[in-house]
Amino acid sequence: MSGASSITDLIGQAQSGDGAAFDAIFKIAYDDLRDLASKRLRASGRDVFLDTTSLVHESFLRFTQAGRLNASNRAHFLNYAGCVMRSVIVDFARERLAQRRGGKALHVTLDTGVSDSVSTGEEEVLRVHEALEELARHDEKLVRVVELRYFGGLSEAEIAESMGIHVRTVRRHWEKARLLLADALDFK
Repeated sequence: MSGASSITDLIGQAQSGDGAAFDAIFKIAYDDLRDLASKRLRASGRDVFLDTTSLVHESFLRFTQAGRLNASNRAHFLNYAGCVMRSVIVDFARERLAQRRGGKALHVTLDTGVSDSVSTGEEEVLRVHEALEELARHDEKLVRVVELRYFGGLSEAEIAESMGIHVRTVRRHWEKARLLLADALDFK
């Protein structure tokens, strides 16, 4: 049995409530999930607040806490995993920003102006996330392409396979999304 058909069979079993099948999916797909996480973290090009293993394991915890697997085959599973990784990255970015700002500690204002001029990786992740939420109101397909490419680190061919569309369509969606996001994020 090939890896893809094995995962597809296990997904069906997991959706029927088989917990062992759910664990087996992650054992089989672990290397793919690590590659997906590694691509995303490597593409960030800035101080990374998560490592590959942490991102995969946090994503696994999110899957298990959801108690339900929303996928029909290997491609859909990796697509869904990319979305879960996005939510993990965004939540970690929010948590780090809250800690950096003192969380529930007493706030004291210092008027140095330095912190206003420095944008952190966490802030950029949150700005992209908010821009994607705005873009989702207009075109979900563009958001899926951005999620899979920016947060999931998938190639155009992998995105096309995952979404069931042609590679040229992925390129068009990516270019359109980049332009709209650049405008929303004030990148010129």
